[in-house]
Amino acid sequence: MSLEADVEVTLDPFTERLDLRVDDGEVVAVLGPNGSGKSTLLRALAGLQPLSGGRIVLDGETLDDPSARILVPPERRSCGMVFQDYLLFPHLSAVANIAFGLRCRGRSKAEANRLAIEWMGRIGLAERATSKPAQLSGGQAQHVALARALATEPRLLLLDEPMAALDVTARGPVRHRLRHHLETFGGSCVMVTHDPLDAAALADRLIILEGGGVAQRGTLAEVTARPQTAYVAELVGLNLIDGEAHGTDLVVAPGFALETASPASGARLAVIAPRDVALYLDRPDGSPRNAWPTRVAEVHLMGDRVRVLLDDPVRVAAEITARSLAELRLTDGSPVWASVKATQIDSYPLTQP
Repeated sequence: MSLEADVEVTLDPFTERLDLRVDDGEVVAVLGPNGSGKSTLLRALAGLQPLSGGRIVLDGETLDDPSARILVPPERRSCGMVFQDYLLFPHLSAVANIAFGLRCRGRSKAEANRLAIEWMGRIGLAERATSKPAQLSGGQAQHVALARALATEPRLLLLDEPMAALDVTARGPVRHRLRHHLETFGGSCVMVTHDPLDAAALADRLIILEGGGVAQRGTLAEVTARPQTAYVAELVGLNLIDGEAHGTDLVVAPGFALETASPASGARLAVIAPRDVALYLDRPDGSPRNAWPTRVAEVHLMGDRVRVLLDDPVRVAAEITARSLAELRLTDGSPVWASVKATQIDSYPLTQP
């Protein structure tokens, strides 16, 4: 393991506890709602927030261990960080911003400038070397900030919401270029993001934080297949329902059960893809077992698709076409029938992260 971190940070009354392992050449994305501890984790790894307990070890070197009274300051850690707002020095040119990091690591002025110019070429911005940050686009500024972090050859790269400052149209190309740079980075990389697209495109594994701890971890496929909390399910666009299984009946609300394809017993979680929830104005023909009357809580347009949130007796989202919305004439408060096939409900037990 390149990075081994058992992090415990107490910021009264909040305590964050989690363990993190990142191999050389691996990118781990950390996701979670506001206040879940993502920024605290990055600050701890960078040395900006001392641990209350636990230990951080990078390539065999202990960076923070309160029990041993070890705390390596940020400037002595082999760590590069790209901040959400990039934090480029406004009075310095792009190439001088990159050279600044190298000078701080002990390089001579001439060598730092030479390496910085090389990096401007590597990020495809050689012609903007003398430009100040205010003269750069958001994507260009992000590349300069990344080059400043990578030029020092850190063993650990920290990315704090790398796409947050970009407009939507710029994110695709910048994400593609960032992926290229990360593929050639030999150290460990920890990226904090709110965007599951960033995580899907850039990360090898995901860690989802909630309430100061790990709610779930795994590859994107693993997390998507079996989300363990409502936040994780919402993040990957799925319905997650708590229930009690009795054979093929999954009781999800008082007096209301869904039929599943596989028998089980005990507490279970059930996942239903919104696209598998069908909506009707009247009870569907054939009286399928999993059909129930409900009411529209909210309607959200998503391009040519529409997400319809349903209320009682179980809160689920259905995804339909804009044409279906017009035909059904659904608005907030509209009565509607919902239906889902037993084979489209996947139930499984809660697991520990």
